[in-house]
Amino acid sequence: MRVVKKGSMKVPLKIWDEGVPMEEAALAQMEKICRLPFIYEHAALMPDGHLGIGGAVGAVVPTVGAIVPAVVGVDLGCGMAAVRTSLKASDLPEDLRHVRAAIEEDVPHGRTEGGRAGDRGSHLEVAPEVEAAWFGLRPGYDLVVGRHPKLVHDRVLNQLGSLGTGNHFIELCLDENDDVWILLHSGSRGAGNKIGTYFIELAKRDMETFFIDLPDKDLAYLPEDTDHFDHYVHAVGWAQDYAQVNRELMLAAVFRALVRKTRLPAFSLLDEAVSCHHNYVVQEAHFGRKVWVTRKGAVNARQGRLGIIPGSMGAASFIVRGKGNPQSFTSCSHGAGRRMSRTAARKAFTLGDHELATKGVECRKDGDVIDETPGAYKEIEAVMAAQDDLVEVVHRLKQVLCVKG
Repeated sequence: MRVVKKGSMKVPLKIWDEGVPMEEAALAQMEKICRLPFIYEHAALMPDGHLGIGGAVGAVVPTVGAIVPAVVGVDLGCGMAAVRTSLKASDLPEDLRHVRAAIEEDVPHGRTEGGRAGDRGSHLEVAPEVEAAWFGLRPGYDLVVGRHPKLVHDRVLNQLGSLGTGNHFIELCLDENDDVWILLHSGSRGAGNKIGTYFIELAKRDMETFFIDLPDKDLAYLPEDTDHFDHYVHAVGWAQDYAQVNRELMLAAVFRALVRKTRLPAFSLLDEAVSCHHNYVVQEAHFGRKVWVTRKGAVNARQGRLGIIPGSMGAASFIVRGKGNPQSFTSCSHGAGRRMSRTAARKAFTLGDHELATKGVECRKDGDVIDETPGAYKEIEAVMAAQDDLVEVVHRLKQVLCVKG
């Protein structure tokens, strides 16, 4: 870990990047954050850090008296879930194409029709288990949209239990004991995106109203003890709950698909699922004070807590146990982290490169996923080495199947 404190930074920046490339643009974003008057003690940047909007992805930003919506982001509650099954590697067929097809058939993924009615990334017919889950989420949603009618999202129910696009995925992985795991990555879908985007713009308008000067307009903030702050905290909390339920429904759907639509032997889910957000804001106690901790691409790694750090489509993922390091505000990385933009990846890699990088993984090998090819990401082993004071590895997972949106 290294410390940066220069210029007009009001607090230091602590960075875990030994042996890992870090973009200067991401560091510049973090330095601007450290100029804000309400940052508490210091900010932190995880080894997967890279350029984001407002703040770098991989940022841990503790605040007192305000929250910066753009630093929290728009994929509110995005995170991971994983569960070990009783299947062994020897139970899997050599050809996993029909297994991937079964998952893709039962879990909405991707996006068509502009995200409107008929979108293959949403449920065309809502199943009873989704309706039941929505029953628990609806009161909070009604309060959100009652306060801010522009946040109504017409696919909020149909997208519950769906994967999405981009870097979201569902995988079957093998651990060091050849146990099969179900691993997935998704968030709060369109409803959460709408909430995040809306409050980012609302904060910007508030800054203009009160003539507040900022080092970056994307660092517009909501002051505590205001209606907008309270409404935002409630809305983000709801989106985080939606994201959690979304992942739970998908885990169950994957299990049912494997049981009903494949020729796998009978199996069960073992242990309780590991689950974690990595795009969220929460109130926690650090250095003797309650503060708002924004983790924008970072995982809670408090002492003993289990978390998930995924690699790319062709690299390992890790189940980890937190060491509770106070210097990172008990946080760790949320993945490998991009080393180049999506546009740059499409220019840098060919379909042949992607096929070679994902050899042995049953996954999409077409031009539309080139921006997610392993080479677009940092080396996960280096990222893990750079944060060995933050987490310990419990399981190392290697995917054999990957579903992408």
